[in-house]
This record gives sequence, structure tokens and C-alpha cells, in this order.
Amino acid sequence: MSAPSTAAAVSRPRPTIDDVAREAGVSKATVSRVLNRRGELMSPELAARVQEAIERLGYAPSPMAQALKRGRSRLIGLVVADVANPFSVAVLQGAEKVCRAAGYMLMLFNLGDDEAREREAIAALASYQVEGFILHALGRERQVLDDALQRGKPIVLVDRALDAPLDLVGLDNAQAVPLALAHLLQQGWNELLFVTEPIHHASSRKERHAAFHAFVDAHAGPCRGESVECAPGDDAALDGALRALLHRAGKKRRPAVLAVNAVVSLRVAAAAKRLGLTLGRELGLVGFDETDWAGLVGPGITTLAQPTGEIGERAARCLIERLEGQPVEPRRFRFPARLIVRGSSQDGA
Repeated sequence: MSAPSTAAAVSRPRPTIDDVAREAGVSKATVSRVLNRRGELMSPELAARVQEAIERLGYAPSPMAQALKRGRSRLIGLVVADVANPFSVAVLQGAEKVCRAAGYMLMLFNLGDDEAREREAIAALASYQVEGFILHALGRERQVLDDALQRGKPIVLVDRALDAPLDLVGLDNAQAVPLALAHLLQQGWNELLFVTEPIHHASSRKERHAAFHAFVDAHAGPCRGESVECAPGDDAALDGALRALLHRAGKKRRPAVLAVNAVVSLRVAAAAKRLGLTLGRELGLVGFDETDWAGLVGPGITTLAQPTGEIGERAARCLIERLEGQPVEPRRFRFPARLIVRGSSQDGA
């Protein structure tokens, strides 16, 4: 007789606990006791018979089903704004590392920068019985936060504050922005432009915007500065903003950009190329977020490196501490940025 085809083998139904019980000639309850290591009260022969049936059939119990029977799913839900942003990826990696070490699994929901999916994200993760949420949310709709709070699960916020007494882990923007601008000023760049994606209710963008204007106001003699919001994909608006920056600078001042994140940094570098500008000569640039490609674009892009892995790790630890019953007041963890200087901001005059 010929061997069964690969397709037939693949399509064979996955064995169930009912199949194991029939194979061993016992009840499902007996199989369950063996699976959950509660077979002390049965004979060794009976326990061995069940174990042999499990091995013959290749039965593997669902980890989630077993966890739910014990009242714990060991799942943590992570909502990120956009995995196209290196920040989200690094936070995911840091959080996953801590969760794995603590015996939890991380479930990811990527919003793709679409605010309409925020409530969907909370509902979808809740349907898998996650024990808590780590939210790097867009923060534009109060109902989203209310949905999450009504689940009665612990919540930790990453990067973006929401109007609720919750743990928050993120960058110290009040430290990072002056660090970048002082560097630009020292290098002779004195006509400044802060380029951001639409701010909406994203608290980190608000904080960076406010810190930028506070610095410019405090250094009104040596420098001038403006800010502009450019929607994703609107290259014409970005090109126009850079042309206006060059016009304001004229021949006596040196123009430079502070970009709100790595995605915007890359867009500014592309716009500079379209306009025939050389970074570090006709245009200075510093961007938030260190990336693998920052040193490869033009003369290399100067960045404000966030300890994103540490941010993800801290957020996961905060949540696990709450899941394990540590009663503490809401906390704020603000990490400092580190300036990595490359050619885009060096004095090339």
C-alpha cells in the first residue's frame, strides 16, 4: 500500500482530548488530570496508558486553554502607533524580552497610524483575554481610553500621555530638544525649523513642539525658529516649508531642521535631495530616533538616540508589577536622550 500523500497528512485533523480519551479507554477528566499533573491518585499503569495515547496521537494541549483553566492567560497586549516607525519596533523588542523572561507572551496590534483602529485594537486584544495593556496609542479619542479602562485591566502608556492616572514610560523631551538645538546653535545653524507630523493629541509631539519654541524664545538673539506640521506623504508641503526656511535665512543666516522622528528625518533628507541641498552645508538636520540607516544617508544624519529598548523593557516591567499585585501610585519614567553627531549638523561653512 502506498504511503499517504503529503497533502493528506497535512489535512489530517489535529487530535483532541476526546481522541486521547478514546485511545486510552478513559474519561476526558482522567486525561485532564494527567495533563495537569494531578494524576497522583490514579494507578501508575492508568497514567502511563494515558501518556502513551498522548504520544501515539501527537496530542498537544492548547497553552491558552490550559492557562485560562488556571484563571490566567499570561498574555499582554501591546498596541503600537505604527511599526513603520523604528521607535515602535524597538519598544516591541524591549517589551517582548521582559515578558518572555517573566513567563508572559506579548500580542501585538499595529494601528498603522490609523486612529479609527484604536477601539478595534482594544476589543481585539481583550477577546484573547490579555491580562493587561501596553499602549503606544495615537491618543486622539477619549473613548479609546475609556474602552481600555472599562476592561478593568492594568494599563501602561508608552511615549504618549493620556488623560488618566496611569504609568507612563517615555523620553525626557524637555532634555532632548535643548540638547539638539544647543548643538545646532554651536555649529552655526541659527535659522531653525521644527518639522513634525500633525500634532493632534500626541503628547510627545506637543512636548517637543513646546520645548522647541521655549528654546528659541530663550535664545532670541542668537537664533530664530518656526515650526510646521507636514502630513505623511505631503511632499509638496514639506518642499515648500524648506524653501520658506531658506528664504528666511537668506545669505546671512544658516538654516537647519529638527525632525520630530525618524520617519520625518528621512522625508527631510529626501526633500533636501529634491531641492538640490547638501546636508551639513546648505541645510543642517538633527532627527529624533537613532536608526540603522542614519549613518548611511548623505553625510550621515545627526540623531537624538532614545533608549527605546529600555523604554519597552520598563513598560513591560511596570505592567507585570501591577499584574503581580504591587500596589503603587501611577509612575512617570522619563529617559534622557543621547546626541549622536554626524555630518548633517557639523559646521560645514
